Amino acid sequence: MRIYCKECGGKGRIASREELSLEFAKLYCQCLSASCGHTWVATLTFSHTLSPSAQVADRLIFDRLRAMPRAEQRDLFDQLGALAS
Repeated sequence: MRIYCKECGGKGRIASREELSLEFAKLYCQCLSASCGHTWVATLTFSHTLSPSAQVADRLIFDRLRAMPRAEQRDLFDQLGALAS
């Protein structure tokens, strides 16, 4: 992630980060130009998901399977086995 100084337009760096939650952090920044020396705080937030994690889908499927009665699980696996053949 590139950041730029609002005062001189030069490159900046993130000196430290304060995580306030999983979705929000304060970024303490410094301008890299010795003649400027500007320091500031920026915020970083999570906006929205573009593509959900595959891990979430796998977990949902596994949880749903565990909640099914054994007979229904067997039927489902039998049907899946027939599709694979």
